[in-house]
Amino acid sequence: MFKGNIAQAMQMAQRMQDNMKKAQDELAALEVTGSAGGGLVSVTLSGKFDARKVHVDPQALGDAEMLEDLLLVALNDAVAKVNEESGKRMSAATAGMPIPPGMKGMFGA
Repeated sequence: MFKGNIAQAMQMAQRMQDNMKKAQDELAALEVTGSAGGGLVSVTLSGKFDARKVHVDPQALGDAEMLEDLLLVALNDAVAKVNEESGKRMSAATAGMPIPPGMKGMFGA
């Protein structure tokens, strides 16, 4: 009976690893857009936090300080969306099994 439990645990670990790889691949292909100022500024990031696109409406160009603030808000909005989506996908990949804090980086979370 003990050997069966080990085999079952190994199969479960392999499924989880396969699910994690799939989730990481999906995140790499994911794009999210954060915006600020009612769409005056938007920032698009990949699921790996690579900047893909920045849009600035010409109306926002008149005030440099306001533009800087809008860029920060849009960037933070995009980062929050990536983190939220990453959390959802990794949670689904681990089937709700908690991952110890020190191991999250090992799985790309």
